[in-house]
Amino acid sequence: MTGTSGPAAATAGATGAAPRAAGAAIGVLVVDDDFMVARVHRAFVERVDLFRVVGVAGTGEEALAAVGELRPDLVLLDLYLPDVFGLDVIPRLRAAGHDCDVMVVSAAREADAVRGAVRHGVVDYLLKPFEFEDLRVRLERYAAQRGRLLGAVVRSQADVDRVLAGSAPAAAVPALPKGMSVETAELVERTLRGADGTLSASECAALTGVSRVSARRYLEYFHTVGTAEVSLRYGVAGRPERRYRFRGRPTGLGTAGGATRPHPREG
Repeated sequence: MTGTSGPAAATAGATGAAPRAAGAAIGVLVVDDDFMVARVHRAFVERVDLFRVVGVAGTGEEALAAVGELRPDLVLLDLYLPDVFGLDVIPRLRAAGHDCDVMVVSAAREADAVRGAVRHGVVDYLLKPFEFEDLRVRLERYAAQRGRLLGAVVRSQADVDRVLAGSAPAAAVPALPKGMSVETAELVERTLRGADGTLSASECAALTGVSRVSARRYLEYFHTVGTAEVSLRYGVAGRPERRYRFRGRPTGLGTAGGATRPHPREG
C-alpha cells in the first residue's frame, strides 16, 4: 500500500497486502499474538479457494488499526491477546463504523466466552488447536452464507427466514475437541436431553453403549459449553457423584445424519 504510515502500514507491508478490486477474493485479517500460530493460520486460509489473507495483527490495537487500513471482509480473531480481551475488540470495530465479519479462533473453552461471542454476532467459533479441514469447512460455509446475504432480495417474511436460517446456527456451535466424534456427541446430548432429572456418567454409558470414561468426557464437554449443568450427590462413603442435567438448546451436532451408534473408537 502507498501513502500510509503507522501500525496499519507496517502490518500491510509485512503481509504484502495490496488494494482489493471489487469482486476479488474474500479478504481475511489474521489476529493472533503468537506469530508462529498466525503463520499457520495464514497458510490454512490461503489454501481455501475464494480467500486470501490481507494482513496479520498481534494485538487488539494492531487489529483495530489494520481493519481501518486494510478493510478485510473477515477477521479471524484470537481472544487471548496481550493488550485486550479479543471480544472487546468487536464493539470498538462497530463503533468505528467497520462492518467486517468476525470468526473467533481461540483456545477459550469457557461457556461465558462462547456466549459472549454469540452476543457479539460472530459468524463462527473454532477451538484451538485445529486441523486445516476444520477451518476449511467453516470458511466455505461462511463464503456461502456471505454470498446468500449479499445476493438476498427480500420481498416477504419467507425471504427473511431463508437468509436467517442459513446464517444463524454456525456461531452457536463451537468445534468439538480433538478425538471426539459428532455422532457420539449427538447421541450423548440426546440421551441427556431425554433423561428424567439428572444423569451420571455411568448411567449415560449404560444408556448409550459408550464407555463410562467416554460418557464422562462428553458430559463434561457439554458442561463446559453451557449445555449441561452439574450437581453433586453425596453418598455414605467415597467422592461425591457428579450428575448432569440438560439446560440449554440442542447444539445441532449431527443433525444431518441422525446417527444413534457411538464412534467405534469410543465404545
